Amino acid sequence: MLERLERQQKLTVNQKKIVFAAIVGDMLDFFDYYLIGFVLAFIVGPWKLTYGQSAIVLLSSGIGAIPGAMFWGWMADRIGRRKVFMATILNFSLATGVLALTPDGGWVFLSIFRFFVGFGVAGLYAVDLPLVQEFVPSSKRGKVGGLVTAFLPLGTALGAFLGGYLAPSVGWRGVFVVGLLPALLTFLVRAWVPESPRWLIRMGRVEEARQSLAWALQIDPREIALPTAIPEPRPVRFRDLFRHPRSLVLTWLTSLGAQTAGYGIGLWAPTLFVLLLQISPAEASKMMMSVGIVGVAGRFAFSYLSDVVGRRGLGVVAGLAAAVVVAVGGYYHNAFIGPVAVFWLMVNAQSFIGSGGYAIIGPYSAEVWPAHLRATGMGSAYGFGSLGKILGPLGLALIVGTSDVVNPKATIAAIDPAMLYLASWYLLAGIVFWFIGLETKGRSIEEIDEALARPASPRAKPAPAIAD
Repeated sequence: MLERLERQQKLTVNQKKIVFAAIVGDMLDFFDYYLIGFVLAFIVGPWKLTYGQSAIVLLSSGIGAIPGAMFWGWMADRIGRRKVFMATILNFSLATGVLALTPDGGWVFLSIFRFFVGFGVAGLYAVDLPLVQEFVPSSKRGKVGGLVTAFLPLGTALGAFLGGYLAPSVGWRGVFVVGLLPALLTFLVRAWVPESPRWLIRMGRVEEARQSLAWALQIDPREIALPTAIPEPRPVRFRDLFRHPRSLVLTWLTSLGAQTAGYGIGLWAPTLFVLLLQISPAEASKMMMSVGIVGVAGRFAFSYLSDVVGRRGLGVVAGLAAAVVVAVGGYYHNAFIGPVAVFWLMVNAQSFIGSGGYAIIGPYSAEVWPAHLRATGMGSAYGFGSLGKILGPLGLALIVGTSDVVNPKATIAAIDPAMLYLASWYLLAGIVFWFIGLETKGRSIEEIDEALARPASPRAKPAPAIAD
């Protein structure tokens, strides 16, 4: 049934609709998630928050992301990609809207509902990449998977725009009200996105799979031959993840390293700009707009190269290069090149390399799991990696001193070791790619499944790309 899809050289309009829906979903997903970074820059002074309290607000969504990614990923393998896609959008957008009701000084209320934002955000990310990958041929899977993640930084840029231009007039509560808008995306998903044909085949629903595949390829369903044997649906159990230790270690540790460093810098950056550069929260938000745009450029670059160079090599380069950039930026945090702050340049460079690298890590986390565990495996990796959403913001706060009220003196004294701490997590991701990474470039999902079913051997043939 999938042969015609694998021979495809150009995506149809309907396939592009699916990709577009996933892109918009991811972009608005991270728009809601990163709103708190811009809101914190406005409330940290008036509420007299300490580093510890600020860190709890920032990391609460990371705590929610751990069970959220695992739960929704598991559900996507059980009940289907499409239903879970819509459910996660409603989850994070409604939780964001509730934040507008936060009482003054209510950092505990803010933290509780940020937990539910993280629960939904991680869930959407765990389902939309497997969905898109299962609708495109192997030759385009790397580029398309990277493209879906490429617009994530635009969500950050959109949040920065609201923080810089809208928040001064409507207040931070109004910004959270705007965060309700992604809920409207569910109508687009209902209209455009069918169920994954590969998931339907796995569940034995081959006639529905034929209809879904024919819609995607824009051909008559009768042109697609039904299989002579219907596969027996396989149960989805979390314990089965541990039967694939290489996939587990590879995806869990690369996700943890990238998320710890990326979220630690991304969530604190607006506040650090205020403190280090002595500017207003609105000005800091405007400076973050370039960070989002540069991140998009990085993801486009890595997405293109993933099907040219390969996932493994790019993962190594991204991890090691991002570690160097963050370490150097922290050391020269108080330096300027003319009127330009080196710290701002570092955050932009980190966005290009680190965010670009996640255009590899995200899709890759779904590729290297067997078919019946694809969303569950990716959800587990993103969920485990979401510990980084705690370790990143909290680690910086602990290095500075959680009992200190957020102030320029405390931040400047500890910014160098804090950045070295975050750089070490990027280094971890690069090392893991280097030593145990699998190359998936140019191989179909079914070929990867077959390779994963064989015992790993450094001399295995005829699939050296997987065995290397």
